[in-house]
Amino acid sequence: MINQVIAGKILFIAGITNIIFILLVFLSCHCLSGSKIFNWLSKYNWYKKFYSKHCYLWWAFFISVFIHTVLAFYLF
Repeated sequence: MINQVIAGKILFIAGITNIIFILLVFLSCHCLSGSKIFNWLSKYNWYKKFYSKHCYLWWAFFISVFIHTVLAFYLF
């Protein structure tokens, strides 16, 4: 199927992207980050643009987790 060395590298990259995406989801969510932090950040226009992408960040996170899971089961 796929070369194990390449699959291992993709697995590692997917793990790093999992961490990055979950942090981005956390920072863009007013439920998880807390109302004080959200109210403070919502004053800024750049955060409003970032917050508008919240749903897309969830999808990217789920895709990254799926890729990571499939490759982990394949390799190990």
